[in-house]
Amino acid sequence: MKYGLRFLSLTLLISMVSCQPGGETFPDAICIEHVSVIHPEDGLTENQTIIIQGEKILRVTPSSNLKLSPENQIIDGTGKYIMPGLWDAHVHFAYMENLAPSMFDLFLGYGITSVRDTGGEIDFVKMWKDKAAANPNAAPRVMIVGPLLDGMPNVYDGSTPQRPPLSVGLPTVEAAVKKVNELDSLEVDLLKAYEMLTPEQFTIIAKMAKQKGLKVTGHVPLSMDVIGASNAGLSSMEHMRNLELSCASNADELLQQRQQLLIAQKDSAGGILRSKIHELQRETAVKNYDETKANKVLAVLAKNETWQIPTLALNTFLTNRHFERRSWQESIAFLPETIAQQWSKSVASLKEMPVTPFRVSYSDWSLNMVKKIHQTKIEIMAGTDCPIALLTPGESLHEELAVLVQAGLTPLEALKTATINPAKYFNMEDELGLVQEGMWADLVLLDANPIENIAHTKSIRAVIKNGTYFDKSQLREILKRAKNPLK
Repeated sequence: MKYGLRFLSLTLLISMVSCQPGGETFPDAICIEHVSVIHPEDGLTENQTIIIQGEKILRVTPSSNLKLSPENQIIDGTGKYIMPGLWDAHVHFAYMENLAPSMFDLFLGYGITSVRDTGGEIDFVKMWKDKAAANPNAAPRVMIVGPLLDGMPNVYDGSTPQRPPLSVGLPTVEAAVKKVNELDSLEVDLLKAYEMLTPEQFTIIAKMAKQKGLKVTGHVPLSMDVIGASNAGLSSMEHMRNLELSCASNADELLQQRQQLLIAQKDSAGGILRSKIHELQRETAVKNYDETKANKVLAVLAKNETWQIPTLALNTFLTNRHFERRSWQESIAFLPETIAQQWSKSVASLKEMPVTPFRVSYSDWSLNMVKKIHQTKIEIMAGTDCPIALLTPGESLHEELAVLVQAGLTPLEALKTATINPAKYFNMEDELGLVQEGMWADLVLLDANPIENIAHTKSIRAVIKNGTYFDKSQLREILKRAKNPLK
């Protein structure tokens, strides 16, 4: 079945406006008039007309300034709101390889037009990047890091279903140099450093990345503190991972303890050793949170422009319990049947688990820290880590925006984290992230105003990807297709 403007259905929100003869004609264009445009930094501009021709936005102008010929295909945007297409800046195509074939449709159906894959075997993730590039009008833009660059023992080594082979274990500095060169030759978009790297390995990875014009995102290695990693060249942090360890009053003691454990238990499995260290130190660090220490750490992150991808929906999933919401229940109906059943069983088990006092305190710490990060003017990008923690691709980004607002961002500030900020991160702010002339036409048309209520990002009337218009009924069919992606 074909989708897009060229195959408009009767249910499309479109009216061939019967107006006076004359007016401007835009061949083969989408003309959306009387719509409110959302700028993720400046706010709302009402009663605008947007002309989309080919893959780009040709014109954005007050509707009163432009008389359209009835020969145009005109979409009535009265009472509607249009915003830039959304980014999910932390996804994993390789975490559940059997779900990957459904992810393009899930993303598009929920208005996510660009994603940043943050770790997986290079051939696998590059395949999805190439598939997206080959079909830009019906697939999200995909940016990739390739495998996690980890030390030895590495965490995601394929030893369990919860630790699929997302990483490469690098035994030496020389091995790190070789792998960075290899990934650069394969044209990854950035690199991702992981928790078991030595300081020497991390430093050379960051140095080489800078020379090659690549950013380094990742987790702060357990052998380092946050200030050391930021100063060495960490461009962005995922999940605020290990930030709490550097914001404790006994941070120096905790670092020394970690370094000793990493040496003493270097023959342990990477996932087990990492979990042991987290279990030993995370609760202690949160209990010993020191405001002065945190301010010092955040000042360095701000100075070095070390961005944050907090993945708050992940960090709070056992307290906010997204899996108990109707929107989540609706979203898993679009998953392949075996996966939907598996997730439903997992939820049944999660509902029986008590929410521990530490889980509550860690969620509170995460929310409060994001508020401080925002107040310190450190840039934030919205990412989910889907499909980890039962976070449905697509739907989970809307959950992430809601939790960012819960943490203290305004709805407009939350929208910025999923639109213009990722574009700036990839130096694409002249191409994406705004409803502006000359930009790629990646847009979401909404029935309600998300600046008033962030939940309204889910009131999707249409998605425009690379200039191709998908109405509500088409999006529903795309989501249904995700259930059986190979048919």
